[in-house]
Amino acid sequence: MFGNLRYRTLSYELEKTFGEKIIKLSVNGGFTCPNRDGTKGYNGCIFCSGSGGGDFAGNPERSITKQIEKQIALLSRKWKSDRYIVYFGTFTSTYGNIDELRKKYYEALDYPGVIGLAISTRADCLSEEVVMLLEEINRQYYLWVEIGLQTVNHETADLIRRGYDLELFEDRFNRLKTSDIKVVLHLILGLPGEKRDDILKTIDYISYIIPWGVKLHLLHVIKNTDLEAYYNLSFFVLMEMDEYVDLVCDCVERLPESIVLHRITGDGKKSDLVGPLWSLNKLKVISEINREMVLRNSIQGCKYEPKHYAK
Repeated sequence: MFGNLRYRTLSYELEKTFGEKIIKLSVNGGFTCPNRDGTKGYNGCIFCSGSGGGDFAGNPERSITKQIEKQIALLSRKWKSDRYIVYFGTFTSTYGNIDELRKKYYEALDYPGVIGLAISTRADCLSEEVVMLLEEINRQYYLWVEIGLQTVNHETADLIRRGYDLELFEDRFNRLKTSDIKVVLHLILGLPGEKRDDILKTIDYISYIIPWGVKLHLLHVIKNTDLEAYYNLSFFVLMEMDEYVDLVCDCVERLPESIVLHRITGDGKKSDLVGPLWSLNKLKVISEINREMVLRNSIQGCKYEPKHYAK
């Protein structure tokens, strides 16, 4: 068991590591993405909203320091702690001039109580210069880097316009691991055309390469995205809650117990969500996942089988 749960959560891992509650503060570094600035495209990945995943982050027109102060004022009402990890989670937060990256990262790290960073990016935005900066930070602070892998299915990756292949991902992933930088991989469950076996193939790949952490996302259709247009044209079927709960439990059972599950579902802004609408009740979804794990008498890693992954 991992505290009172049957899977290794980020909260559990951080309290185990630091002996106290650590608060994650989301900031917006004002970055863009090669899938949006014309380098590889203009509309982003097919599911990406105009916020680039930063619906609950700060205002990029404010300094990093001001954003941190606002986040602390907001979250201190919920949790009592004075130690923080600053999360650069909007768009591609390693995509920029190296001096600009350094300035923004260290502005966050210089804030009192900040013990580290979490940085969200793409595999094709981890140049050697960027990795060397991350190595420098990793030697002094707590750091993890998040990469949006989403799937190992080549056809699905093309459909969602991920913009890089699995070989490039593996090269950058291995480079980070060689430097002892913790890596968190984002996976989306329920992508168009993917069946249960396709999703579990991605999970088996993750279990083979063993990153430090994983985020499991339910596919959301958000207004004014290309995914919404595709959904309206093709009417691909969105997951029902019981189907999603069952699938997440299958995934958790197959993942090694060492992997930190940063997320097992997600919720979008109510005003922007096309579907599935049941996902708005995030607490219920998590409760149902926990309940199913208990009913199964299951625990993370109980069906993990170390084996060679066949591409």
